[in-house]
Parts: sequence; C-alpha cells; structure tokens
Amino acid sequence: MPCTKTLTALSLSTLLTVSFAPALQAAAQCGAEDSQTLSAADSAPEVMGWMQGSPPAVDKRVRLADGSFFSFPALRYSVGHMNEFLPTTLVSRRNTAPSELPYAQSDALTTSIDALTFTPWGQDKQTSWADALDKTYTDGILIMHKGKVIYERYRGGFKDYERHALMSVTKSLTGTLALDLIHQGLIDENLPISHYIPELKDSGFGDASVKNVLNMTAGIDFDEDYADPKSEIWVFSAAGNPLPKPKGYQGPTGYYEYLPLVQKAGEHGQAFAYKTANTEVIGWLVARVTGMSVADYLEERVWSKIGMERAALFQVDELGTPFAGGGLNASLRDLARFGELMRNNGRIGDQQILHPKVVADIRAGAEHPVFTQPEYPGQADWSFRGMWWVTGNTQSPFMARGVHGQNIYINPEKEVVIVRFASHPKAANRATDCITLPAYERLSDYLSSQNAH
Repeated sequence: MPCTKTLTALSLSTLLTVSFAPALQAAAQCGAEDSQTLSAADSAPEVMGWMQGSPPAVDKRVRLADGSFFSFPALRYSVGHMNEFLPTTLVSRRNTAPSELPYAQSDALTTSIDALTFTPWGQDKQTSWADALDKTYTDGILIMHKGKVIYERYRGGFKDYERHALMSVTKSLTGTLALDLIHQGLIDENLPISHYIPELKDSGFGDASVKNVLNMTAGIDFDEDYADPKSEIWVFSAAGNPLPKPKGYQGPTGYYEYLPLVQKAGEHGQAFAYKTANTEVIGWLVARVTGMSVADYLEERVWSKIGMERAALFQVDELGTPFAGGGLNASLRDLARFGELMRNNGRIGDQQILHPKVVADIRAGAEHPVFTQPEYPGQADWSFRGMWWVTGNTQSPFMARGVHGQNIYINPEKEVVIVRFASHPKAANRATDCITLPAYERLSDYLSSQNAH
C-alpha cells in the first residue's frame, strides 16, 4: 500500500493518538530527568514567547507544515491552540446555560494538597504534589471530591477558558457513546462489526465482533511502530491528514477509505493490543447507527445536555470525518463535568443522560490484561473496556489516558474525579505513570481520610 511519509502526516494521527505503544514505551524512562530538556518553568509558552507579535519573530513562529507545532517545547503552545493549526468541527453546547460547578476550594485545602507527599513507583525518595506538577509538565489540573471542586490550577500560561488537545482521552468518549448505544439496545456487541458496516466485510475487521473492536482485541495487521517507515501507522496517518496529499500520493484518502484496507492477523479475542484503528471503526459504528458523526452525536447526547461552558472542537480528516481516536479539544472544567457524569453512573442531578449500566460495564473490566509484563506491580491487574483503562485495584478506579499526560481519573468509591492536561516532552505515558498514578491514589486516600475525621 503506497504511502508518502511527511512531517504533516507525522503531526496528525501519529502524534495525537497513542496512549500505549511499545515503541514509545521503550523510549520513555519513567520519571527520568534529561538535563538537556528544558524544565516546565523554562519551557512555559509565555516564557518562550511563541506566536507573539504582528507578525511573530521568525524564531517564535510555530508551524504545521514542517511539524514544528508538535515538537517540544513548541507543543506546549500548540496543545492549547490546535484549531489554529488543524481543521476542526464544532461540538456545540447549543443554547444551553452552563451548569454551575460547586466549589469547596480554600487556600488551606489547596496548600495541604500541594504539600501532600508520596513515593513515585520504582523510586525511594518522596516528592510533593506541587513538585509533581512541575515534573509532569502539567498545564491544568482540577480535582473534584463529592461533586465539588476542591483544587484547580492553570500553569504555563494555559487559561481556564482555553481548550486543550485531549489526545487519546478522545477514545474514551468515543467508546462511551458506543457502550451507551449497546445498552440502549441499538447495537449488539456480539454481532460482527460488518453487520453494521458492510464496507468492512472483506477487511481484517470483517469477522471481528463489536466487542472485539471496542476492547481492542481484534486480530488486525496494524502496528504503531513509529521507528519503522513501513509501519501501518504511517498509512493510517497519511489517509487522515487533512492537508492536500503530496504529489504522487496513491494511498487512501480519509479514515473511511483506509479502514477497509486493514488486513487480519491472528485470531480475534485472544489478546489485547492497543491499535488506534479500532477506535476509528467504533467512531464509524456510532455514525452508522445514529446517522450522525461522532462529533454531532457527542453534542446531541452529552455536550448539549450537561451544562458545558464551551463548545468542544473535533479534528477532522480531509473529508470532514472526526478523528475518533484522538482529535477532541475541550476545556478543563468541561472535561471535569464529563468526569462527574461518569462518576455518577451517567447521571447529572435528576437527569439520566447515559444508560445507567454503562459505567458498571466499564468498571467490570475485560478478560485480557493490558500489561502482560507490567512495569510496576500497581498495573498488573489493568484491563481495557469500552476504550477506558480499568485499573483493577480494590476501589476499581478507571481512566482515560492520552499522550503527553492527558488524564481523566475516576475513583467512584472515594468520590474523586481528577482531570489533567499536560505537555510533557515525552509522549508515552510511561514517562509520567510512575508519578501521576501513585499521586492520584495518595490523594484519593488523603481525601477519604480527611472526610472520615
């Protein structure tokens, strides 16, 4: 399958999707500090001065065409301005009034959380919550406990009203829409995906069940090895690139033209394998069943129903198809509203927005572990259900995760929701998991103990 590898292709699907990929995992040492890399303070966009001036100085310009918009440290600017680089479609909140987020924030509580200490996985030295924000290049973080905001910080020039790229957190929202349709009885997850999308009948997805695809256990010939120029991820990325194709390009145009070309490899349902193509199929499934794009159905089902403050933006391919695996951009508070919706089993106030069985289904996890050789004991029981990462510990928190540090962390048992935006120099979650995951657990335990007193 011919494909021209370009920086513009690199800058799109390849850089916005991956939450777990072996090639990137191997390259990212968890918590390792590189003396050659600018610190969070020194690389902050307002310090770097990106895109300031009319026109900006030549050395302060961030460009899509040469890929510089997604190279560190420029990516720290780009993640909050993606619609300035890429075509997007609107996920409107329509003419609904924003819901008021209740606050129980205080200077004393913020100070106590900042001072909270924990031990990163694989290390013997404690760090504080405040120091962890610097180490993980956090752009914005919001914590809700028992339905109230108790902590909210914006850093590096990122503003509370700005939208941030969610990367592969997008997958979890796409998966939620599909699970909701399943529990509404509009999709049978045991039927082959080709029952709903006949165009995939002769592809590697043809005899995979909806459940196989939704849990990323479909046996397909699709690898995300970015070091290999012949990797299938490059073909996928070139197809989804919304910019004009280069001269001589002979590959597919758009996600829907690409997906029927994916071949089968192995048996379905045998093991978990993180492959972004699965989420694009689920996005197509949602569109086929509802008659709306993923962006429009997200607006119809969620964004216009739960009092969002701002419209979200969904990156699209050349044909206007939303990038279901990594193209959503939203504000921190609106993502917190979505997290609260999930913590409360799809309910906001007296309105049942999502089917009440969706969250229970996610929390039950899946049959296959996602880490067959976990880096840390705390990840040994993780699984992947409905495009969510299920931690499998005693409280069964579940997460949405995206490259460079995007997170939704939900611990229903301890009534905690944490949403985090970041722009870490390293893409893979392994670079920050050893810090963020024990930090979230420590915070949840702390809040629970404070409540007990």
